[in-house]
Amino acid sequence: MISSVVLNDCTLQKILVFVGEQTISHAIISSVKLVDTDLDQIIQHFDAHFLNENTPLPITIDYKTPNTLGRDRIAAVVGASFLFPNQDVLVFDAGTCLTIDFINKRKVYKGGRISPGIRMRYKALDQFVSNLPLCEFSESSMIIGDDTNSSIISGVQQGILAEVREIINVYKMENKDTIIAVTGGHCFFFEKELKSSIFANPFLVMEGLNEILDYNE
Repeated sequence: MISSVVLNDCTLQKILVFVGEQTISHAIISSVKLVDTDLDQIIQHFDAHFLNENTPLPITIDYKTPNTLGRDRIAAVVGASFLFPNQDVLVFDAGTCLTIDFINKRKVYKGGRISPGIRMRYKALDQFVSNLPLCEFSESSMIIGDDTNSSIISGVQQGILAEVREIINVYKMENKDTIIAVTGGHCFFFEKELKSSIFANPFLVMEGLNEILDYNE
């Protein structure tokens, strides 16, 4: 990876500024939203491959509804399979949602689970429970809160950590050699708090997209 940037809105003009003097020979785009004018301009300008359910992949998808499978989930497991060849990998993506996906050593994606991410859990408590404040993510949290704010932070962050720990334990019982990979905006929080042997990489989806692009060239 040469460089990365986070944009509030993605337009061709901003992408061209970001690219600068670099020559782009191949491009791939993964998007959770429908193709709008801005996205279409980027696709056309770079002759970019748009990742969808018909894209050939370097892995096998064993999933009943592949057309509804999130593109970021696909890219993350492809990246994990590339970085950890011939190993079972459990991939956590800690973004808007907490997604957990499993790909085995034979490069077969077996599925996973989706639950609310950290910020979504905070927003749900604020919106659906009267008189509870909207709290923000904290780099650390106690097991038991001693006021309303710290109780919410404990419930959200210690709760999601407990969920992740239990899933890891279940997979480890079936295969102790399973690799645990974490990506997404809160990946380093999980790496610090779990205190177990996990691999944190905020660019795992990018790694996977690059492998998918290479596979299609």
